[in-house]
Amino acid sequence: MHRPFRTGRSRPRRAVAPLAAAALAAAGLAVVQAPNAHAAGSVVKVTGSQGSWQLTVDGSPYQVKGLTWGPPPGDAAKDLPDVAKMGVNTIRTWGTDATSAPLFDAAAANGIKVIAGFWLQPGGGPGSGGCVNYLTDTTYKSNMMAEFPKWVNTYKDNPGVLMWDVGNESVLGLQNCYSGDELEQQRNAYTSFVNDLSKAVHAADPNHPVTSTDAWTGAWPYYKRNTPDLDLLAVNSYKDVCNVKSAWEAGGYDKPYIVTEGGPAGSWEVPDDANGVADEPTDQQKADGYTNAWNCVTSHQGVALGATLFHYGNEDDFGGIWFNLVPDGLKRPSYYAVKRAFGGSTSGDNLPPQVADMSVADATTGVPAGGRVTISTRTSDPENDPVSYQVLFSSLYIDNNGALAAAATTDNGGGSLTATAPDKVGVYIAYVKATDNHGNVGYGSKSVRIVAPKPEGTNVALNKPATASSFQSDPTGGCPCTAADAVDGSFTTRWSSDWSDPQWVQVDLGQRTTFRHVQLAWEAAYAKAYDIQTSDDGQNWTTVRSVTDGNGNIDDIDVGGTGRYVRVQGTQRGTGYGYSLYEFGVYS
Repeated sequence: MHRPFRTGRSRPRRAVAPLAAAALAAAGLAVVQAPNAHAAGSVVKVTGSQGSWQLTVDGSPYQVKGLTWGPPPGDAAKDLPDVAKMGVNTIRTWGTDATSAPLFDAAAANGIKVIAGFWLQPGGGPGSGGCVNYLTDTTYKSNMMAEFPKWVNTYKDNPGVLMWDVGNESVLGLQNCYSGDELEQQRNAYTSFVNDLSKAVHAADPNHPVTSTDAWTGAWPYYKRNTPDLDLLAVNSYKDVCNVKSAWEAGGYDKPYIVTEGGPAGSWEVPDDANGVADEPTDQQKADGYTNAWNCVTSHQGVALGATLFHYGNEDDFGGIWFNLVPDGLKRPSYYAVKRAFGGSTSGDNLPPQVADMSVADATTGVPAGGRVTISTRTSDPENDPVSYQVLFSSLYIDNNGALAAAATTDNGGGSLTATAPDKVGVYIAYVKATDNHGNVGYGSKSVRIVAPKPEGTNVALNKPATASSFQSDPTGGCPCTAADAVDGSFTTRWSSDWSDPQWVQVDLGQRTTFRHVQLAWEAAYAKAYDIQTSDDGQNWTTVRSVTDGNGNIDDIDVGGTGRYVRVQGTQRGTGYGYSLYEFGVYS
């Protein structure tokens, strides 16, 4: 399910988990109190029988028409009126604590209820929590058994509460901690603990249901086996959301469910593009993904009790542009698609620009670092509003930084834009941000390969024999990454060393050769300090240049030297990983 980043080390890639974790973290930032809503809490029940269930609130049928919630609780009073106008009646969170009161109060004040989450490690898949041993860690389990009922007792009478959601994607996340029989034991122990927690929550609050979320219906057999006290099941599902119904039928389950995250296909579910990174859907395809998800949920009548689609968040980073309905507070096509799905009309709304198509010149052959990149778009605005453009770049696939950096952009008219390319080599995501003057935005995105500017002269190291002190062979990191990969003229391959100092890579020029320039194109794992050395016999070396302030970008070094062999001797790594070079060029 998870594909590795292709960098100097292996990292799993999943946009959803970091974004969900960020939403949880944001929930702890604000303690500003919204005006209290003092009405009595609702009585919420799962009623009916096999295949004809429904959710009721104070005896009235209730279908979850929801969104997952990202802003801090202190922003709820400001943002939830807009959410209510979309036809949303429910929001879902990942954590409940002392800061949650403004969110519950503002939700109740706007006719919205909250699926209130509780976080359990290692929730959210990779990178989202520690590896708890659910068989032996009695301290962690005791702490959670005390923590969850405490907050249930605090908020159970708040009219904003709909139900409690214990855990998020931990059955999935345990695969990053254990394997084989141990993994099976841990998954059974985890879901058994979820059942213990559900008993404790029910004892504290008999008036609201309890569920537990995981990332795929493959987790449901564990819940079926071990969680009789849950009132309903819950699943996060994106590309496969329309298969949830058949999975429920095939599994012989006897409880209804809700979809607690859903929408268009995620970055971990789409094909790679020509540059080997996730091929992001267009804004319209994403909007259609929300419509499709909702239609599939509502088609399972009497079993699927609704959904909280992902995501009402305002981050404008990689994950935010993929999923957020209001990045940077601006409304995009997906926002209006969700509004229509939940029964609202958009006939009186001013709608956002649509970036229907986008292409980047030299996207695969390579744009020189720091040069000019040309982007063509096919953008329209439904009301023919003036549209302004900004080009941004994300280095996520280079250094795992999902932030978007604005680039100097020129609008050439007719959908043509030029922008200044990043100054570091690697595959970037280029974004076109198209905004109108009514608070709307459309995005387009495509990958582009940034390469080193070509120096003058002849690269005498090209395709010559090369050796190194070490190289990575682990295929999960996109390797083997041999010394030869640093002199093959391609920025799609690289040499990558062991994670220690010193390390070296050298090239045999075949004969004694005079050179005047060396170009080093570093990957994310770079050298802070290194020497450029020459030798006639490959044994005795002369240093012709020492660098002590490397920054990991492209090092263009005017340096004279003569020798059959040229070596880069790394003496201090710039990261905790090894040394990694896309290209090692020697120019005469």
